[in-house]
Amino acid sequence: MSIHVVKVPDIGEGIAEVELVLWHVRPGDTVVADQVLADLMTDKATVEVPTPVAGRVLEVRGRAGDKLAVGSELLRIEVGGASGATLRDAEPAPAVAALVPAPEAARGATGTPASAGTGASGSAAPADVELPGRPLASPSVRRHARELGVDLRQVRGTGPDGRVMHDDVVRHASDVAALPGAAAAPPPRDDRYAQRSGEEVVPVVGLRRQIAARMRDSLRIPHFTYVEEVDVTELETLRQRLNEQHGKERGHLTVLPFLMRAIALAVRTFPQMNARYDDGQDVVTRYGAVHIGIATQTPAGLMVPVVRHAEARDPWSSAAEVARLSAAARAGKASRDELSGSTITITSLGALGGIVSTPVINPPEVAIVAVNRIVERPVIRSGAVVPRKLMNLSSSFDHRVIDGQHAAEFVQMLRGCLECPALLFVE
Repeated sequence: MSIHVVKVPDIGEGIAEVELVLWHVRPGDTVVADQVLADLMTDKATVEVPTPVAGRVLEVRGRAGDKLAVGSELLRIEVGGASGATLRDAEPAPAVAALVPAPEAARGATGTPASAGTGASGSAAPADVELPGRPLASPSVRRHARELGVDLRQVRGTGPDGRVMHDDVVRHASDVAALPGAAAAPPPRDDRYAQRSGEEVVPVVGLRRQIAARMRDSLRIPHFTYVEEVDVTELETLRQRLNEQHGKERGHLTVLPFLMRAIALAVRTFPQMNARYDDGQDVVTRYGAVHIGIATQTPAGLMVPVVRHAEARDPWSSAAEVARLSAAARAGKASRDELSGSTITITSLGALGGIVSTPVINPPEVAIVAVNRIVERPVIRSGAVVPRKLMNLSSSFDHRVIDGQHAAEFVQMLRGCLECPALLFVE
């Protein structure tokens, strides 16, 4: 047998250190070649570290949130001629993992209770042994556990840093119920008005730490926000017609691709909006290419994948690229290149978009456009009250480099293109 050391990989681009986001293995686990060991993060890109060998994990270095130098030791794996099953049988399980037995360990191979002569202690491990420390769990998981009569201290969590998840609670309740002589679970309690106490400490690590740092940088920007109402009745009619005629072949269109086209046209007249400000050098760089960042909510937090060269895309190409990038971001598969280099950003909460918002600029950009929800309201047109579909655009600008008048003119140009969508395609 030998020891294989897995080191923090060199991701390139001059990166000297990365953040350890999540361990996928623990000491004592048996791994196979190419199995993912850990997730590392640089900026907003997450990198999976696979193992090149099969064996048993001996030791891991660092906890979630730790900064690790490139080339430093990440973990050690014991490798040898034995198969994964042999390694697993020959070596003891890690201390924490051994505290809560699986149902198979508490029963014999035939499903009957193990005999008194089985195992070092002469009997199966008890099901009510408590894991050390206060369990990590969200309020909803704690409520779920109370409803099922489960003591979270007895549950082994499978989430990040041993966090107890809903599936862990259900699995533990089922395992306990299946044990011989297990008592029936107590009836659910109505504790809606019960006093509550306790605290939950949530470490700010991984993507959430990156977001916090970006927001701290953004706070230094003197924002101002300009809100304008847009009548999107004609645009919605066009969008519905295009989806009916071409949706199956070309894909579904939302408002977003049309707004992207409007921005690509408007920045020709207002190039100062499609720019990045280096406040260290006091230099503003204006770009011919329109690389639009699309703020995307993911399970890990807000990410901004970038649709490159939006000026060269038709609505279906833009929609397809937004869908592809959003899916990659939510799955944690977006590359560093796909998450950097935007020149202006769009943010939208869809149906939750509200009436008005104050979007935060994505530095070093100087402008961001927020889409609020579409509502149907009565409007006076030519002396008659008619129903119209209205939507607000809430846009924020860096007042150091953009004047209020130019910002207003820019938004009014967006409004003109969206209210008369033919202008998006006729130049």
